[in-house]
Amino acid sequence: MSGIPCFHCGEPVSVAGEITLEVDGHQQSFCCLGCRSVCDLIQSEGLENFYQHRTTPAITPKPLGRTERERLELLDHELVQQSFVIDTPEGREAQLMVSGITCAACIWLLERHLEKLPGVISFSINHSTQRARLLWDSAQVNLSALLIAVSELGYRARPYEAGEHEEALHKEKKQALIRLCVAGIGTVQTMMLAMPLYFEVISGLSEEFIQVFRWFSLLVATPVVFYSAKPFFTNAVRDIRSRHLTMDVPVAVAIGFAYLASGWVTLFGGDEVYFESVCMFTFFLSLGRYVEMQARYKAGLTGSALVTLQPAVATQQTPDGLTLVPSHQLKPGDLVLVKPGDTVPVDGIITAGHSTLNEAALTGEYLPESREPGDQVHAGGINGESPLTVRVEKAGADTRLSGIMRVLDRVQAEKPKVARMADRIAKLFVSRVLIIAPLVWIGWRLAGADNAFDIMLSVLVVTCPCALSLATPTAITSATMYLRQLGFLPTRGHTLESLATVDTVVFDKTGTLTRGELALRQVQAFNGWSKEACLQLAAGLENHSEHPIAKVFQDADSPALPQVISHTGGGLTGDVNGQRAVIGHQAFVEEQTGTQAPPHASMDGITVWLALGQQWLACFELDDEPRPEAKAAIQQLHDMGIRTLLLSGDRSAHVQRIAAATGVGEAIGQASPEDKLARIQALEAEGRSIMMVGDGLNDLPSMAGAKVSVAMGNAADLTQLRADGVLLNGQLTQLIEAIHTSQRTRRIIRQNMYWALGYNLSALPAAAAGLVPPWLAAIGMSLSSLIVVLNALRLSKPGTPATISPQPQTT
Repeated sequence: MSGIPCFHCGEPVSVAGEITLEVDGHQQSFCCLGCRSVCDLIQSEGLENFYQHRTTPAITPKPLGRTERERLELLDHELVQQSFVIDTPEGREAQLMVSGITCAACIWLLERHLEKLPGVISFSINHSTQRARLLWDSAQVNLSALLIAVSELGYRARPYEAGEHEEALHKEKKQALIRLCVAGIGTVQTMMLAMPLYFEVISGLSEEFIQVFRWFSLLVATPVVFYSAKPFFTNAVRDIRSRHLTMDVPVAVAIGFAYLASGWVTLFGGDEVYFESVCMFTFFLSLGRYVEMQARYKAGLTGSALVTLQPAVATQQTPDGLTLVPSHQLKPGDLVLVKPGDTVPVDGIITAGHSTLNEAALTGEYLPESREPGDQVHAGGINGESPLTVRVEKAGADTRLSGIMRVLDRVQAEKPKVARMADRIAKLFVSRVLIIAPLVWIGWRLAGADNAFDIMLSVLVVTCPCALSLATPTAITSATMYLRQLGFLPTRGHTLESLATVDTVVFDKTGTLTRGELALRQVQAFNGWSKEACLQLAAGLENHSEHPIAKVFQDADSPALPQVISHTGGGLTGDVNGQRAVIGHQAFVEEQTGTQAPPHASMDGITVWLALGQQWLACFELDDEPRPEAKAAIQQLHDMGIRTLLLSGDRSAHVQRIAAATGVGEAIGQASPEDKLARIQALEAEGRSIMMVGDGLNDLPSMAGAKVSVAMGNAADLTQLRADGVLLNGQLTQLIEAIHTSQRTRRIIRQNMYWALGYNLSALPAAAAGLVPPWLAAIGMSLSSLIVVLNALRLSKPGTPATISPQPQTT
């Protein structure tokens, strides 16, 4: 062994000079050909900055064996990819777990290396979860080739599994709690020794006794510094190397200086030690971060809580009986049995059974809802009291639950503008504090003060911008958690920030303000027939049809009618006691009966006529009805001073009727997608901040033109993909709650920012003037962070509605 560390991985080099490579003009030694090859690859791609930014040595790359390579090639199989790969308009998307990442530089290297490979559209890694999102063109490159490329750098990428990720999260929380407990015990022990001396509770102690106190404090503080405070030092080294200053830098400097100075005084003599300040600072700062971490986990932004709702196995019904199979292997058309108390494993349609289903995790509706044959169910719903047979429509990574998880991952990865601004301010503040602190020490030393080091330490500690860095992300996390529980899913990082400024809401009609399905509005009966009798006869005929119109009548009690015939594009005919019964549009019934329709009141919706023999019995008006909560939602928007508009491609008369029924301020019918976009652009030119709510592909242009776009929970997948938010349960009243929450979020972020800035700007001169001892500085900084976190956690509960200045309604 030569004792020279490997340039790439840090392992000892067996023979110096045997395996070398020129890096930045210098010959570097390597422990093996694998490390040399990886370094050569990194240089050839112009990624040598990796070695400047890394905070720990890279992992020694291990050559892929034949078995391992074959295992990766199996992931190219379509059946295997069903569990973790989906098709998107841009390409194929996979969720991966990457192991071997030790610092931010590893992520930087991996992302840039893969993005240079042909066929890779994008590759991003979430640092906190080590989950990766890979988007690639399968026509250009196989998935296994990309995973092998990751392995060649010394890392391992594999399909994401919720259980494994959950275990990693639990381990991280456990370690954080142990670090917190160690710091807490150290704080209590050192304060028990320091406080009597500070306040002169004990007097007349000999120097030898005080020295014993100091040695005991050093013994207690050492594990706090080297274990509990280790993340601060690791992050600080990373930040300094990458030239990106965060709050960890002054934290690490303060803890390190205080510990070393106290150790020096203990060993060689001096006036003051700061072991209690070191322990207290580490404890309170760790406590604040632990509370913030708990809030982040509760929000479920990593998606792990949602993924565990989707069962890994399902009970498939086959001609041979019941079989347990992996849920991702199910295909559209397969039948699965969902027993009482079980979780639905797929998206599909109920074919047999009546039960209640709790889909609170998906829609926010906490009350179970009745389900019967023909109803839609989604993976993650919990079955109630009776077994259900479900015909599979989507399984594995294609289910709605998996889609929600992917959206949450994207929200977590995106930073809103206000969060980026807070990071810039914190970085600027840190750099200034690192300059001011030594200047304060020099000034007090020149003035002849004996406590110059104490004052410098207090400046470093009391001005740490922890509260500033936590002010925004904790608030965004808590608000997102609350809205998701209600059934509103933000899908972009800027959604909450943009919602707070909305002063105009534009609605589509069909499927947004209305149910999106036909309903019976009124019945006109003729020739002495009652409405009830007409509905029963109509239901008897329509029970033999699958047409959407037939569903309107199928809930009514009906007689069993023989010889019912469906006439495509016309209607239905059947036999009733030897007479010919006819239902359909007016021209069809006139043709079948040979008579003209009787005079009737004008109707705006679809008209369906019923006749028996040559006698006209009834005229049914069918139309799409407003959602039951639409009027209340519109009124609440008006009460908030928000202007409302209805833009629809339907006929103007019907659009005006829906607008009048719901109270929308302005309605425009027969509008093409281009007309809708032009109208939104005109409103924006007036200075309006617009939210567009729609559910169809024809709404995409106008949704893209609005500042905030929201898709209904039943919208086409592409519409949801492009939207900034999704109403999972379709309840329009949640739009108002989303706006209220966004306004509260903005208000709390401002409160946090004002508090954090005010605290730091006022604490800095007080500490620089020598008015704040180090132990008090530790308490003040830590309490500042806790106040910010606890204030942000208020967003996880309902708040008082806010209003904005009224806007005129155009009628």
